[in-house]
Amino acid sequence: MTADPVSEVVIGGALARLRRATGLPVAFGGLVEPGRPRIRISELSGTTTASLHALVVTSGSGLGGRAVALARPCAVTDYSSSRQISHEYDVPVAAEGIRSVLAVPVVVRRRVRGVLYGALRSAEPLGDRTLGAAVAAARDVEQALVVRDETRGLLAAGRPEPDRVDRGAEWEQVREAHAALRALVPRITDPGLRAELLAACGLLTTPPRAGGVTLAPRELDVLSWVAAGATNTAVAERLGLRPETVKGYLRSAMRKLGAHTRGEAVTAARRAGLLP
Repeated sequence: MTADPVSEVVIGGALARLRRATGLPVAFGGLVEPGRPRIRISELSGTTTASLHALVVTSGSGLGGRAVALARPCAVTDYSSSRQISHEYDVPVAAEGIRSVLAVPVVVRRRVRGVLYGALRSAEPLGDRTLGAAVAAARDVEQALVVRDETRGLLAAGRPEPDRVDRGAEWEQVREAHAALRALVPRITDPGLRAELLAACGLLTTPPRAGGVTLAPRELDVLSWVAAGATNTAVAERLGLRPETVKGYLRSAMRKLGAHTRGEAVTAARRAGLLP
């Protein structure tokens, strides 16, 4: 089990998609260690040994280190004999029996955050289609990391500070953070990461009462922004919906909550533990 769930869920999923798209028998990868210019290989797919597990790859060293240093994809047809790379990792690579290898950096806001590898057990050229699929898998990881970074930032911004007196202002921040987090959920394609984000949203609300009112996800999304003071037009822009669709979700939520106005709906949702 990896220490970081991002490696397990996001990297692991990307490696599985990479192998399905390319037919490569082996894929592996990991994220940059915080505060250090190196990658730790944390996720393996299709390997037959543990030689690559937890391998630390420093920037500039080996194929992955070269991809990190250049911030672009790199590939070799025969790893052990390539003159394009240094050979600090020949022993674990040979132990796994891989020869033709590609490495694609995961780059977020111009900073390398990880590397994905794909490999063959024979010395054959890796074509453009294979490289393109690896780059696409890396883009998926990049998107997931961007969303995770935004989520952490929103949670930090919305967390009330104990020594502050203005409780109303604090809770307005919490409500805006909650609404923004829920707006990110539809952008997540990975079910594990989506569940993690929804769980983070739940940390900003009180536990709902047993047998209480249940709102559909989009009804709650709309009501979250209404609670933050947004107009229907603004809610539509935030959620990528039409204003008429927003009105429909809001009417449905009001009906379920037994409310006659937007304000009553927000109050009822808070009492039910659905909103912060």
